[in-house]
Amino acid sequence: MTTDNRYQPTPYVKLKHPDWVKNATIYEVNIRQYTPEGTFNAFSEHLPRLKQLGVDILWLMPIHPIGEKNRKGNIGSYYSVQDYKAVNPEFGSMDDFKALVDKAHQLGMYVILDWVANHSSWDNPLTLSHPHWYSKDHNGNFQPTPWWDWSDIIDFDYQQPGIREYMTGALKFWVSETDIDGYRADVAGFIPTDFWNNVRRELEQIKPVFMLAEWESRDLHEYAFDMSYSWKLHDVMEDVAHGKKDARALYTYFAKELNSWPSNAIKMNFVDNHDKNSWEDTMFARFGDALKPAIVLTVTAEGMPLIYSGQEAGMNKVLEFFEKDEINWQQHEIGELYQALFALKHDNTALYNGDWGGDMIPVPNNKSQSILSFVREKGNDKVFVILNFSAQSQTVSFAENIQLGEYQQLFNGEHIRIAQDTSVEIAPWGYKVLVK
Repeated sequence: MTTDNRYQPTPYVKLKHPDWVKNATIYEVNIRQYTPEGTFNAFSEHLPRLKQLGVDILWLMPIHPIGEKNRKGNIGSYYSVQDYKAVNPEFGSMDDFKALVDKAHQLGMYVILDWVANHSSWDNPLTLSHPHWYSKDHNGNFQPTPWWDWSDIIDFDYQQPGIREYMTGALKFWVSETDIDGYRADVAGFIPTDFWNNVRRELEQIKPVFMLAEWESRDLHEYAFDMSYSWKLHDVMEDVAHGKKDARALYTYFAKELNSWPSNAIKMNFVDNHDKNSWEDTMFARFGDALKPAIVLTVTAEGMPLIYSGQEAGMNKVLEFFEKDEINWQQHEIGELYQALFALKHDNTALYNGDWGGDMIPVPNNKSQSILSFVREKGNDKVFVILNFSAQSQTVSFAENIQLGEYQQLFNGEHIRIAQDTSVEIAPWGYKVLVK
């Protein structure tokens, strides 16, 4: 009689979001570039400011030691992990990291770590102790992810039970030892879904967690992930901004999304993140005059809005990815826009996440080539959003009834009554958020 010593996953359970997710926002933290020091302790000084901005979840880009073999640039990529159970000494100590998590929790914020499960650095000790956990090329050698210019990393083979058990244990380690609140999973779709399903089940035995997948797939939402990326929304907004499409493309996007995802799945909406900024240019270059209405859409549409480090300061440069390149901090109207919208999201149940919030209901208008208009309503709360994605002033009227009522305009406090025959003037690339 033989004993099966392979790693045995525990049974799955249907996903349930932590209660604190209901009206949460998320912020991506680039520790290296955030301050001159580039440390946990230096970043922690910004926590009160971020709390005032309206940030709830802090997503920290990978904090682990970075591989030296085949390193890109002088200080390498966050995503080339040399040790899954240690912190990058450039950022500080394990105690410094724990202090950062504690301070965030004291301020009512939550911390998730960026986790790189698909690959490691070439000099991760696992290459010596468990070389069979890695995939091999046609010559039997370690290989980076095929077809990508990721020469500083090598891929794991998730057909090996050993790597599944090790990686699950490492994920549990950070939740147990540092009290973090979940993970952002890098290239989550490169890894078998059943691995993530089991990870979620085991983490939940420690504490309720929040999981973000860098991917777009409904199956990941069934058992494992609370939220995944709205890559397509970003790309449609960018096409509209550059005149490749008009506002009708946004109606098409939301029509396709309606039945494409489980009702309680949360999509992460954004105009910027580290990939877009470092590899495709700044948010100003990608969106131009459409930037502000695009930001308003990312916060008021169904889903959770993301800010990337420096957006609130109007950062208008591409941050180096493999070198030190500090963010220049200043007061900026982009930050003020996010702060006002985040306050509304926290206070108005129509904008809550998942099933806690209201569905997006399109409000047909007479300028659909230029104007996107919709209502979200939950209980006694309602938000009517009108966005002009064109360079011309528009006079717009509406052919629905859900938008009718008395509102206050979010950005100037003026009261407005929307009747059946009401027309609204919208400036070029303008926006109105009407609140009940």
